[in-house]
Amino acid sequence: MECVSPIKEISQIHAIKEKLQKQSLRDYVLFVFGINTGIRVHDLLSLRVSDVWDGEGVKEFLTISAEKNEAQKVFYLNQKVKTALESYLARGTLQDSDFLFKSKKNNLPITRQQAYRIINGVAKEVGITGKIGMHTLRKTFGYHAYRKGIAISILMDIYNHHTHAETLRYIGIDKDEEPYIKVDVNL
Repeated sequence: MECVSPIKEISQIHAIKEKLQKQSLRDYVLFVFGINTGIRVHDLLSLRVSDVWDGEGVKEFLTISAEKNEAQKVFYLNQKVKTALESYLARGTLQDSDFLFKSKKNNLPITRQQAYRIINGVAKEVGITGKIGMHTLRKTFGYHAYRKGIAISILMDIYNHHTHAETLRYIGIDKDEEPYIKVDVNL
């Protein structure tokens, strides 16, 4: 498996979002969800509508069931994710028990390969030349969270990493990169 990179340029993220919004609301939500939560692709594709919708609105937190030796993971659904989900679910085409990223061909979720083709294809269309894959969403989340001041220890926990160096390498922070980090409480 090839190592993929995070999308570091905000302008490229906006270009992808714009393209995906025109192409498919489902694909747009997949991208927005991935880059804003850092959820594993397997967990993302396994989500059902009822996991994010409480009957009246989008839930504030998403709980992902634990794998064998892990505790449950809880993810905050920020305003970008909520807004994308609200527009997607407002169409009324999905039931509570449906997969959130349902295939157009059957009642199953899109496959990991299809998700890869969607994300990789649109990245190429907007001119991204680096290696892009499904881990790009997770890495993009980590890269931008770190650059905005989120503690590396929190990211280590999200990724189940054991060292700072492992997490920094995973999210694409180079030793030579500008060390400035935005800590913006914006009270």
